[in-house]
Amino acid sequence: MSKGESILSFDEVSFEFGHNKPILEEVSFSVRRGMKVTLMGQNGAGKSTLFSLITREAKPESGQIHIMNNVSIAHARQVISRDQLDLTMREFFEKCFDEKTHGKIYDIDKRIDEVLEIVNFHAPHDRIVRSFSGGQQARLLLASAIIQNPDLLLLDEPTNNLDKAGIEHLTSFLKSYEKTVIVISHDADFLNSFTDGVLYLDVFTKKIEQYFGNYFDVREQIMLRIEKENMKNAQLAKEIQENKDKAGFFANKGGQMRMVAKRMREKAEELEDEMVDVRREDKTIRPFIIPHQPEIITDILKINSYKVIKNHKATNRKTDITLRRNNHLLLRGPNGIGKSTLLETIAQRGKGSIIAEDVRVGYYRQDFSTLNFEDTVRESLLGVTVKKNEEDMRTVAAGFLITSDIINTKIGSLSEGQKGLVAFARLVLERPGLLILDEPTNHINFRHLPIIAEALNKYEGAMVLVSHVPEFVEKIRIDEVLDLEK
Repeated sequence: MSKGESILSFDEVSFEFGHNKPILEEVSFSVRRGMKVTLMGQNGAGKSTLFSLITREAKPESGQIHIMNNVSIAHARQVISRDQLDLTMREFFEKCFDEKTHGKIYDIDKRIDEVLEIVNFHAPHDRIVRSFSGGQQARLLLASAIIQNPDLLLLDEPTNNLDKAGIEHLTSFLKSYEKTVIVISHDADFLNSFTDGVLYLDVFTKKIEQYFGNYFDVREQIMLRIEKENMKNAQLAKEIQENKDKAGFFANKGGQMRMVAKRMREKAEELEDEMVDVRREDKTIRPFIIPHQPEIITDILKINSYKVIKNHKATNRKTDITLRRNNHLLLRGPNGIGKSTLLETIAQRGKGSIIAEDVRVGYYRQDFSTLNFEDTVRESLLGVTVKKNEEDMRTVAAGFLITSDIINTKIGSLSEGQKGLVAFARLVLERPGLLILDEPTNHINFRHLPIIAEALNKYEGAMVLVSHVPEFVEKIRIDEVLDLEK
């Protein structure tokens, strides 16, 4: 298999998710061996579904998917499946290898140590997967794909939950990896560091546009294309109007002038056919506010102590933090130090923290486990709506791009990005007095992030935030910082 050969190609592939919900319509593209490609598209467009077609977990309705013979594929998903959370780390990695294909892997511990070095993570091999933080689980997902040394590596939102050091290690690995990589991500700087080209899945046309160049080059190409299409349409619109005006003028003259008018109308129709569909940008969510619980005027949250985890050992530390209305606290520290554990303890009113009585807690978890995956979106949103008004609920939902074709879908069937938007809609409807947010940028389309940051900045209740995205945090008013590493 020589460099530059097509390792993967789609030939007029169509796919529907359920009845009458098209994801792809006659999509064609190819990826050459050794390329580093970004797969982009709006939340819910079907990016993860495309990966499922490549791994043959899903089958197209029509068209052909060609993968070169003997090509090995590994897929690092966005989240660890629930049935694997209670495995030991060793068992988790053993499941990466099909015993029929690879036989018994006798040097699994050596391989685990080597791959954990790549993702900058070290832990006992008999530790249970569930006990790791979100950032540590993100590293395990990456490692589970890399350990297979595949010809085609599929990474689905690999920077989610990763701290700065984790992203730097992943970037370094991808730059040096000589095989083919396709990455789904919303992190522009990360993508630009290694991308050779972009596959853009358009949620409106159900097609894939293919571009070559680094991420910023491609973004420029898209903007120039839109500008050119708009200019062409503006010129055509001018000519169309001129022909219609002339047709109206000659039609009133009668006689042979009516034939001239007819030709003018036909010319206008021909020009209308030449109008191009301008590539539409991803829709963004509408600006929103998260209403706070106005009747709470006392201290909302007190934190007296917390646990710090280093070298897999927990140490208790004392603190004295009090949050009242309009106080925003940022928790800082590397992956695995105990940030999510502290948020969970606070949310469950556990030891070391005190939440005032009658305070409603809005809790955004990075794994969306506050959502019941068996509920429909409608049931999930109505369940937290303070006023129990369906019209209000649907208005809020629409602002988060939760439309009538999604509202009766089960939460578990949504993309991770759509789950995130449902979680934000719930916070608006809950009207919490205390807002707890654990990595709220994960899975979310980058176009939505400034709007979300503005809503958090203006939130007038008490807020505790964890985020590894400095550009996002910079847009939010922070009154106090608790750095768990110091």
